[in-house]
Amino acid sequence: MSLPTPPPTATRPSRLTFVTTPLLIALIYNAISLLTLPFSGDTINETVLQVEKTLGAAMTPMTPELVTTVLWVSFAITSAIVLLLYFTRRALLEGRSWGRVSSIVIGVLSLLLFPIGTVLGIFMLIGAFDKDVQAYTNK
Repeated sequence: MSLPTPPPTATRPSRLTFVTTPLLIALIYNAISLLTLPFSGDTINETVLQVEKTLGAAMTPMTPELVTTVLWVSFAITSAIVLLLYFTRRALLEGRSWGRVSSIVIGVLSLLLFPIGTVLGIFMLIGAFDKDVQAYTNK
């Protein structure tokens, strides 16, 4: 008994890598930040102290319970971003239209992350609006 073979698919356009590569870079970057998140507890209070010095206003350090809450919320948000990037990239490689729409939204939002995010966002938008990529993701 042999495994069923998938139906032949259309060849992937060359500019699809303009979209999938920045998504992969963002995915790896966010996954690394997710792995370093448990070690960020002390950094939060250090940041509060730096803001206190900069503003000249007295600020109380965060309680350990509040630091734990901040870390869990950050973990949930970063996990959601990692999942969004993964499924968007996968949908693009499979040729689904919602993956292209999602990559356009991600590309526009990455334009705000100067300077590297801006460059990645420009590449994503160039690739997402390419006619061959539009035709490929018309499923």
